[in-house]
Amino acid sequence: MKSSDNSVNAEKDTYCCGLCNKSFARHTHLQNHQCTRILEYPYSCVVYNSRFDGQISLKSHKRTEKRPYTCDICNKTFNRVSNLKTHQRIHSGERPYSCDMCGKLFSRQNNLKVHQRIHSGERPYSCVVCNKSFRLLNILKTHQLIHSVERPYSCEVCTKSFKLPQSLKTHQRVHSGMHSYSCNICRKSFSHLNHLQQHERIHTWLK
Repeated sequence: MKSSDNSVNAEKDTYCCGLCNKSFARHTHLQNHQCTRILEYPYSCVVYNSRFDGQISLKSHKRTEKRPYTCDICNKTFNRVSNLKTHQRIHSGERPYSCDMCGKLFSRQNNLKVHQRIHSGERPYSCVVCNKSFRLLNILKTHQLIHSVERPYSCEVCTKSFKLPQSLKTHQRVHSGMHSYSCNICRKSFSHLNHLQQHERIHTWLK
């Protein structure tokens, strides 16, 4: 299912939610309302400013996009020439945007702006449920899934579902047999960090 994030200012100075057409007298009330609606439409298309209730709907939408601009190096396509030019910096290594605090370089101006929040401490995105704040909007969206009953991330092997993508990734190690965490003392490996931490106590007791 598709919905739009766009809000419009009606004739009577009301603000309308593009997701459900509900109207509000103040823009701040609309913003708070739309944050809660993100829980129902967690997948977004940044190009067309639209939201979707599932990954399948979003992927189907992306297949309908017109992408006439092609990278002559990797053949990746884009809907805007500006996006193509930004992408080509990956191949050229160009990083024209510099942080005036630490000198770190970035290929995108938006990445520089996000980085500068580390120095300023700015966290402009707040959860309307628990008031926790974040530097990045996508981190806020991921956090809001904690408050939602939805579990959009499913294991392809056992169909077990999870609220967060990192929870699914951790779970998949059970099926793959991957052991990413190793003990520095005896080199025994574990698939979960907390299992490694529990194991390391054995060496502490033996000292």
